Amino acid sequence: MVVVTDTPGPDSGPDGVRLGTATGRAVVAAAVLGSGMTMLDGTVVNVALHTIGEDLDASLAQLQWISNGYLLSLASLILLGGSLGDRYGRRKVFVIGTVWFALASLLCGLAPNPTVLIAARILQGAGAALLTPGSLAMIQGAFVREDRARAIGSWVGLGGIAAAIGPFLGGFLVEYASWRWIFLINLPIAVLTVVIAIKAVPETLDPHAPRRLDFVGALLATVFLGGLTYALIEWGGAYAPWAIGIAVLAAIGYVVDERRSDHPMLPLGIFADRTFSAANAMTLLVYAAIGAVLFFLVLQLQTVSGYGALGAGLATLPLTVCMLLFASKGGELGTRIGPRIPMTIGPLVMAGGTLLLLGVGTDVNYWTDVFPGLTIFGLGTALMVAPLTATVLAAVADEHAGIASGVNNAVARAGSLLAVAALPVAVGLGGEEYADPVAFDAAYGSAVVVCAVLLVIGGVLSWVTIRNPRISPPAPAA
Repeated sequence: MVVVTDTPGPDSGPDGVRLGTATGRAVVAAAVLGSGMTMLDGTVVNVALHTIGEDLDASLAQLQWISNGYLLSLASLILLGGSLGDRYGRRKVFVIGTVWFALASLLCGLAPNPTVLIAARILQGAGAALLTPGSLAMIQGAFVREDRARAIGSWVGLGGIAAAIGPFLGGFLVEYASWRWIFLINLPIAVLTVVIAIKAVPETLDPHAPRRLDFVGALLATVFLGGLTYALIEWGGAYAPWAIGIAVLAAIGYVVDERRSDHPMLPLGIFADRTFSAANAMTLLVYAAIGAVLFFLVLQLQTVSGYGALGAGLATLPLTVCMLLFASKGGELGTRIGPRIPMTIGPLVMAGGTLLLLGVGTDVNYWTDVFPGLTIFGLGTALMVAPLTATVLAAVADEHAGIASGVNNAVARAGSLLAVAALPVAVGLGGEEYADPVAFDAAYGSAVVVCAVLLVIGGVLSWVTIRNPRISPPAPAA
């Protein structure tokens, strides 16, 4: 059961709001602005990494940590963020997370060296861990059941606006102003998000949420992901084996804590649902590929193909334009025919687009080597994302919307985190080689093939494990 504790919008009621009403539009707007701010941050940081490395004299490992520090705290704390929203109110925690994210963004923009920037990115990820699950849980909790799939599709599609603007805005700021402005731009967006959320979004919470929070579980999750990430980035270093050992112990401790706790951060029973578990396994594979493709492609365009930050940012626009135009259609298709086909075909289409990106090199032609691959990759992503999200949320009871959203977001971020940490090592990159065109070009091809394989496995996994929900026949007329 979901409890609506207040209804600031005139169209709100105990049964929820409708998508076409003013309150419904405000809920989607607040959720899109908040989550879109994190999407914007992700796209612009990828574009800026090369310039940040030159300006702050950062190594490849430090660039990985600038990307992964954010993902680390986001992935490890997002379950706690979902639990906080369920316990104290999704809107309240969403607003707190938005303010936190904005303040951390300010610190990122003022960072004088890689160490401070990495620390600020970790803080930024913690803020995102509060607002990200809240954005989706607000939709799940506020809308009437029959409008949720379409609302999620709108959330995904409109969120693509931020992703679409990100490469252009980020590239422009990096090339013509400073990379620091890619973080400072979050401040006015955060202000607008908070105003809309407070004025128009109904507050919802789970009346059965635990009274106490599982901070031990959150700490163990952070240690596990942090140790594993360190070991992957610093593979071959003296401390890598110790990091792996600590990560394994933290993982074991986490499972034990969640099983014994009377207030677990992650009720392990939700994984008993086959659809929920399978959808999250598929999420791990697909988002690992997405994170790695974007990380390697943007650096390949700048290091090997000679693109500037603005050019590299604009080059990725087909992906985000496809999300903007077609993600809501993907949600509608999933509602009409069931999620199994979109969640199978989407990753396979993405794999085909990924392999087309193998042509990106020193003599790149954008319209033949970059545009077709990214467009196909984007179409596959748009087909898959909304049905995947709706499937995850539909597999659990409404009162667990926050934790289900948190799990899926954590899995997605963990996939990208581990891929960005592991793939450079796996394909032979290290030290300052990200700035060496010959070394990076050789590693790029191998990384692209690995990403395509991950996507194929994800599509096959969906076909084998995902089942469309049964639709009960209408009752006979009296």
